[in-house]
Amino acid sequence: MTTTTLPATQARSRAAYRNIALWTLQGWIAMFFIAAGYAKLTEPMTNLINLMGWPAVAPENMVRGLGMVEVVLALGVLSPLISWRVGRPLLLTATAGLIVMETAMLAIHAVNHDIALAAVNAVLLAFTVPVLLGRRRA
Repeated sequence: MTTTTLPATQARSRAAYRNIALWTLQGWIAMFFIAAGYAKLTEPMTNLINLMGWPAVAPENMVRGLGMVEVVLALGVLSPLISWRVGRPLLLTATAGLIVMETAMLAIHAVNHDIALAAVNAVLLAFTVPVLLGRRRA
């Protein structure tokens, strides 16, 4: 083995592991937001109020609209599966949108002292930010 092939092999190996890690995070993000959006679209408001609490002070149309936005953004996170050239800009836009939404919800939950939901949004941010940063330079 020569010293010139080892760094190239290591670089390809690191890139492959990074790609796998980013796709894993993208899958987790998409699964979470598709499930959360689907619940907001299909569950009766009484169930949503019991599960989350905040829908009690929000109009039903806003809760349903937020569910639709979550599903659309989650599908945007998976869009590179169809075409990298077309899907990458959609992925970057969707992750940026999710980061804005997660940050806003983190702030709202923190102000309302709902620590559990604030923590969930902090974890979601910890998944979404690396995807945006990692795919931005790919």
